[in-house]
Amino acid sequence: MNEVATTLPARAARASAERRGFAAVAEDHLGDVFAYLLYMLGDRAAAEDLTGETFERALKSWRRYDSRRGTPKTWLCQIARSTALDHLRSEARRRRREQAYAVRETEEVSDRLAEGLSPELERALRSLSAGEREVIALRVVLELDTEAAARLLRISVTACTTRLSRALQKLQTSLGETDV
Repeated sequence: MNEVATTLPARAARASAERRGFAAVAEDHLGDVFAYLLYMLGDRAAAEDLTGETFERALKSWRRYDSRRGTPKTWLCQIARSTALDHLRSEARRRRREQAYAVRETEEVSDRLAEGLSPELERALRSLSAGEREVIALRVVLELDTEAAARLLRISVTACTTRLSRALQKLQTSLGETDV
């Protein structure tokens, strides 16, 4: 009896969905799909975009919706899951391409910047982290003031000053007695 009681509301919801049409189902479950995507992605803007994409996909396949296989909410969440996984795979491919390009670009820039630097200084600079090299480039090479460099790095002025100081100390240690 308990199993029958729990399946009756699900059957009623499916039958009701078939009669009401896609617009009503979409309106009823918009918040559920958005919440699911937000939880899955952790990014509100992406969840909003993918909610729209989910409902676009659902509208295109509404004729194939089979109420015997599940409730509209379940069906929409399955489409949302598929949409989110497609998005995550796409983002992973994009990040790999960007990283490959960044490495290639960094090597090209490093070769051009290495002209005129001593091999010791070049080795010492390569031993620094990307953030440390970046703050040195902004503050020392480009001669930006601390506020402008901090703004570009999206860190506080204090953090910028500290990062520069630590980077210069590491260079000094790497180079020994040579003046940095």
